[in-house]
Amino acid sequence: MAALFRLNGAVPRDPAVEVWLEGRPGELGGLAREWFGRIRECGADVREVMHDGCPTACVGDAAFAYVNVFTAHCNVGFFQGASLADPAGLLEGTGKFMRHVKLRPGRAVDTAALRGLIVAAYREMVARVAAGER
Repeated sequence: MAALFRLNGAVPRDPAVEVWLEGRPGELGGLAREWFGRIRECGADVREVMHDGCPTACVGDAAFAYVNVFTAHCNVGFFQGASLADPAGLLEGTGKFMRHVKLRPGRAVDTAALRGLIVAAYREMVARVAAGER
């Protein structure tokens, strides 16, 4: 199993995350706000921090998900995404650990499957942090 990706400075609500989310206009910004909001809803122990220029969610200091906005799409990404079950085939990427889901305005997404990935990533991170993984 991969080492956890740890980030200093994660807090319950990071004002810099709010500024970033509100600073992304249009449909792509709306997608980022919607899905980061769903990430925040995973549990009272979710913390957030800006990392590499985008909002990142953590359990404690262990990163599990992020959102980012690009020119034509929004990503919902997972730091340990390669280990997530993905029966709907939403995850993209070929890296050793990270995976993401691309959201495009006007294109339907399997919201139940994406919610399931978010919850699975969160629960996996909760379990790993509780087990004392580094």
